[in-house]
This record gives sequence, C-alpha cells and structure tokens, in this order.
Amino acid sequence: MTNPLQPPKRKNPILRTRQPILPPWTRSRVGLGMTSAAARGRFELQQCDGCGAVQYPPREMCSDCLGTELTWTEMSGRGQLISETLLHHAHDLYFRERMPWRLGYVKLEEGPSVVAHLHGDVPAPPTAVNVIARLDRAGRGVLIAIPEQEVPNMADDRQLREMTCDPKFRKVLITDGKSETGQAMVREIARAGASLIWVGHTEPWKQPEGFAELADIPEVELIPLDVTESRNIQELGKALGGRVDILINTAQVHRTHGITDRYGTDVAKMEMEVNYMGLLRLAQNFAPAMMSRGADGQNSAVAWVNILSAFALANYPSHGTYSASQAAAMSLAQCLRAEFKPSAVRVLNVFPGPIDEPWNQMIPPPKIAPERLARDVVAALKDGVEDLYPGDVAQEMYSRFREDPKILEKELGDG
Repeated sequence: MTNPLQPPKRKNPILRTRQPILPPWTRSRVGLGMTSAAARGRFELQQCDGCGAVQYPPREMCSDCLGTELTWTEMSGRGQLISETLLHHAHDLYFRERMPWRLGYVKLEEGPSVVAHLHGDVPAPPTAVNVIARLDRAGRGVLIAIPEQEVPNMADDRQLREMTCDPKFRKVLITDGKSETGQAMVREIARAGASLIWVGHTEPWKQPEGFAELADIPEVELIPLDVTESRNIQELGKALGGRVDILINTAQVHRTHGITDRYGTDVAKMEMEVNYMGLLRLAQNFAPAMMSRGADGQNSAVAWVNILSAFALANYPSHGTYSASQAAAMSLAQCLRAEFKPSAVRVLNVFPGPIDEPWNQMIPPPKIAPERLARDVVAALKDGVEDLYPGDVAQEMYSRFREDPKILEKELGDG
C-alpha cells in the first residue's frame, strides 16, 4: 500500500541541484490526439468509423480495414493487467533519476493492448485495472494503470505524483483574495493540504464580506499585491518567486458593455491593464524563478493557473471589451506554457462560463458558483490537466467551438 506523503524537507544547499530533464516527448502529429484528450482529462483512442475497431498506438489508417476515417473516442479505461516489469536501469536521463519504475501491459475492454505506467498499489497480474490518460512532465499524453478500487493515499503514489500538480504540502500564491472567486480558491486550496498560501490583496479601503476571515486560516499569509503596479510585482517576485510552487492568478477586471454603447477607452484599458498586462507582469517576475525550480523533487514548482473566461473562445458582445481582454490573456498564457515546457511547470488555463458574481447578475442561469469553480480547479491540478471548462455553459461553448467556431460566433452575436 502507498505510504502517505510526508511534508517535504528543506532543500539541502550542499547536495547536487537537479536540472529540469524531460521524459522522451516526440510524438507524431496523429499521436498528439491522445495528448490533446489528456490535456482535458480524458482517455481517448482512435476508433474506425468504418469497421468500429479501436486501435493503439495511433495511426493514420485503421489497422483492421485500412480505412482513413478515424474518430478520437473516449474509452472506459477498464482492462486486465496481463504482465508487468520493474525497471532498475535506463539510458534515458529522466528515468535514470527515478528508478525503479514500474510498467505493465494491459488488455483494454475495447480491444487493444497498451503499455502503461503502473500505480504502486496495482496487484501483480493477472488483475483488473483502470487505465487513465495523464500528461507527463514533458506535457505529452501517457497512460497510467491504477487500482480498480480506490485505495488509501492513492494520490500519493510516487509515479502518479510525477504527472500531477496536487497542492498537498505545496506553497501556493493566489493573486487576488478579495473577489468571491479568490476567496473560494483560498479555502479550497487550504482544504487540499497546501502548506502555505500567500493571498494577494489591494485597495485597503475595500473590505468585502468574507475577506477578513481568510486571515484565520492557519496556512494563509496576506500580502499586498497589485498586478497593475510593476514595482510591487518586481519586489514580490524577488522575495517569493523562488518559493512559489503553484501560482493561481485570480486577478480580473470584468465590466459589461460592448464597443458602441460605451464612450471612450478608459474601461477597456483597465480591463487590459489587469487581465492581460497583469498576467504579463506576473510572468516576467515569477516565471524565471519557478522555471529554475522545476526539478526540486517535492519542493518543485509545478503549476501556473490562469482563471480566464469561456468568452476568450468567442466574443460575447454585451461583454465585448472584457471578452477581448480574455482572448489576449489566453494567447499570452499559451506562450507562457511553451516557455515553461523545458522546466516541466504546467500551465492550467481555466475557461469558466459566467460566474455567479456581481458583474454577471444580468446574465440568466445557469451560472457557476465560485465554490464549484474552486473545487474544479483543485481537481484539475490533481489530475494534471492543461485546459479546464467548468460548468454547463463553458462545456457547451467549448463543444460548439470545436464543432465550428463560426457558428459559436454567430450564436453569441445573436445573444
């Protein structure tokens, strides 16, 4: 049985500093389909539209009938572990640092057999297992076989934790603790077992309901943080950048109106100043230090979370300039993800639909509650995904976006 994870020890400055090293990450273009699904927390394989066969590994045509119409389809994950091996030696630099490493061969219920990383609590073969898809440290989709039934300390498995960003025993910075979303995030991260939570706040005169209670949470330390002030962010980056394991950017300015029903550019500039330029300032001052700590074992920097909006996918005209600022932030976050890749720090972009908060009060339900959003973000960190669309509206928008972005644009334009 997996032993419960212990709080990480203070890093010994005399010992060799591990450099960020990635596992083998080259995939064919068709092979990236499994990575795309894993980035959303799904296990998908190719299924032939002609004969219905499911195949692995991914190919350009069906291995049974040679058909070329292949659809990525979600799998049940149920399977039978046929054989296993325990690696004690490896030529690859990434795995040499992490021996021994357990692998297995699993026959899936849908037909194909796959090679998967084995959770430490999976019994010896033959045995029933569940196969899940996760992103490895290189951001590529891999398969992991876990026990059929939940076991104690399941998330603490050494191999599984290599592919997740679980907040347990990690130090977390949340940039804005005064919004309803920020407060819910602080409470949920504390429940997830974070060892220290820095909570940013600005505008001392503004004391929203619930903010004062955050100081009573033992793990919380309140710090002045204003994403529009370059000097403030620079000083915090120097003081905390080398200690932050997970950064969650909840700072946002959200205003209604489009282009023609509001005169001037002041509000649009404020939205861009916080939603886009704020992210840029944070990235320039915190990302370099986090990148240098991508291989510190349990002390590693592991994730950067951006709370964006589903309106980044297509503009919602009644919230037009806000949608534009979210689209700009999404593009910037994709650049940050690419620059983080060599250091194995994951970028999680969150695209909720309308949040149940004051600036969305004129939007009819369904709306996602801040508490639900926070729970989904923590679950996504534990699953190690890259993109999250929490709530019914976000799921519907993403589905329509994948089907035809132009149709989604027209539907939002029609209100």
